[in-house]
Amino acid sequence: MTKRNKLDFEAALAELEALVSRMEQGDVNLEESLRLYERGVKLSHHCQEALRNAEQKIQILQQKQGKEQISDFPSEE
Repeated sequence: MTKRNKLDFEAALAELEALVSRMEQGDVNLEESLRLYERGVKLSHHCQEALRNAEQKIQILQQKQGKEQISDFPSEE
């Protein structure tokens, strides 16, 4: 993924979900499975990076407001 052709988080996640679904069907040959897996790893890393960047931006904004840490959402249990 080059800078010009960079996917946004939602598009990358949707493509990753489609790849997983396709691979779970089990009708893909070995070579295609490896290609899909490699693409899935790249998409997964892209999504993780986007989430890390978003978390950093939130931390910066909270620090500017005088809050030091991000709080987890309360669990629904």
